[in-house]
Amino acid sequence: MTPRPLDTAALRRLLDSPDAPRVIDVRTPAEYESVRIPGSWNVPLDLLRAHAAELRDHLGDRTVLVCRSGVRSEQAAEVLALDGPRVLSGGLTAWQAADAPVETGRPRWELERQVRLVAGTIVLASILASTAVPRAKWVAGAIGGGLTFAALSGTCAMGTALSKLPYNRGPRIGIDDVRAALGGR
Repeated sequence: MTPRPLDTAALRRLLDSPDAPRVIDVRTPAEYESVRIPGSWNVPLDLLRAHAAELRDHLGDRTVLVCRSGVRSEQAAEVLALDGPRVLSGGLTAWQAADAPVETGRPRWELERQVRLVAGTIVLASILASTAVPRAKWVAGAIGGGLTFAALSGTCAMGTALSKLPYNRGPRIGIDDVRAALGGR
């Protein structure tokens, strides 16, 4: 199943129409809390994956999936295995670049920026440590390999681990919250 892309201009027109689509943001609650498209609902990708069969009944062709870049939205569309949901091309990054309206909350570093900080710090520390302990250079190699795999696979183990930290959790969202939100529209 190939997700159906939708560009920012088209989504803006749809949101201004009387039959506006439902916008589902699949980022983490903390990312969503930081910045979001007005009127969107947060259904984190891990929650969506765990309850995909149930959520298919609530989502259809009037649904647009959103994340930071479009990658997680595409994964969500594939998990849902529906013809209906569309994916915002370029995600929230493209939305903001087009100067489209956003709601903001508590500012946080994006997960990708956190990954760059942690990976860079580990690489720098291991290279410095390798002056005293030559085998420490292999830690830098392992991080490089992990980042290469993340780029090729579209997944990131370090990002997944960082998303579980208290700083990145934001408000807890459960399937009952999602059912109530989706059922109310």
